[in-house]
Amino acid sequence: MTDAPPVRLKEADGWSEWQLTPAQIVALDDSEHVKVRPSRRPGWCRLEARDRVGAARVGRGPAQVRLSVEPKVPVDRLLHLLGYAEEQWLHDGGPVDAATRTDLLPAVARAYTRAAQRALRQGVLLGYRETEASQPVLRGRLRAAAQMSRRPGLALPLEVAYDEHTVDIAENQLLLGAARRLLRVPGVDGAQRTALHALAARLDGVTPPVPGVPLRPWRRNRLNARYHRSLALAELILAGASYELEDGRAITVDGVMFQMWRVYEAFLARALGEALTRRAGGRYKTQDRAHFLAPPRKYVLKPDLVHYLPAPSGGSRAAVVVDAKYKHGFHRDDLYQMLAYCIRLGLMDGHLVYASGRADVVRVPVADGEVRLHRHVLDLNQPVQQLNQSIDALAGVVLARRAP
Repeated sequence: MTDAPPVRLKEADGWSEWQLTPAQIVALDDSEHVKVRPSRRPGWCRLEARDRVGAARVGRGPAQVRLSVEPKVPVDRLLHLLGYAEEQWLHDGGPVDAATRTDLLPAVARAYTRAAQRALRQGVLLGYRETEASQPVLRGRLRAAAQMSRRPGLALPLEVAYDEHTVDIAENQLLLGAARRLLRVPGVDGAQRTALHALAARLDGVTPPVPGVPLRPWRRNRLNARYHRSLALAELILAGASYELEDGRAITVDGVMFQMWRVYEAFLARALGEALTRRAGGRYKTQDRAHFLAPPRKYVLKPDLVHYLPAPSGGSRAAVVVDAKYKHGFHRDDLYQMLAYCIRLGLMDGHLVYASGRADVVRVPVADGEVRLHRHVLDLNQPVQQLNQSIDALAGVVLARRAP
């Protein structure tokens, strides 16, 4: 496993040539982590990063490759995006020593370890889990149907169900699963690996999540409040260990790869939604599925952000619609999509926020006047404080351009 050759790419850095075996080239191509093209040189191939950053082992046996993709934004900036998108798990202490690091996964491992250590400072959380078992005495409640089908006419043992006070609850399973996942990621240094092993040891008696099986749900409450930040990050890490292709196939990753367009969309929707609410009141909804292209409830629309304000007649109405675009340059399809949002929501202004490009506005004539499609640009390379200020300024611009 340690003999697998390393392939280090950078997001949006173009094509580069690598000397690999045919089996390794096929493994990279099948993984869909990177784009693969043939090279003119025998035994070489051309590789380009897709929209994922992180580290993973690709392939098995002699076909295995250690792949890492460095984000184009500084690591501390990306941690900020991840943290804001996932319950602000990093906001209480600032970027965790990430500014001096060039690799994403070691920084994520350090942030997760610190968050989990804080969560476990008061001890491992206990909770109740329903358990079904065969017992010589009645405990909890009798499972009558199971008793009759499995042991007709027999008095013992009894099929019972009871609530067991245990450490093997969903919250601890998530913490353990994230620690074990990070231990499999290439590039996590020795000190962090030691800390992750110690973290896993503290969770003795906890069943780790099974790869490919949906995570057990957990609910926020005052009892697990100290776990919230670490759980948000654990879910992020475990989500980065798999992804879904456009054809619906689910891919399990031996490592952690973050899809940057998802990170950007989640960050922008939440950060801008909070800024709009601070400035104008109302409420915001991310990935709003309440609207459809055609009645009755056909072709669901899913804008990244809809901000609602009180309506004159009571209730609330959509006042702002925003879509995030982690793309290079502007695309015609984005305009068509935003125009559909505006028409269905009854808005004369729609906002597309790109991670690069040039700001402008496209005016579309309609029967009652025109729909204005604003294209904004948010520079993710700004320092964190300036990035937050840019979000707040963008909220002001969006509200100012809203039709009365």
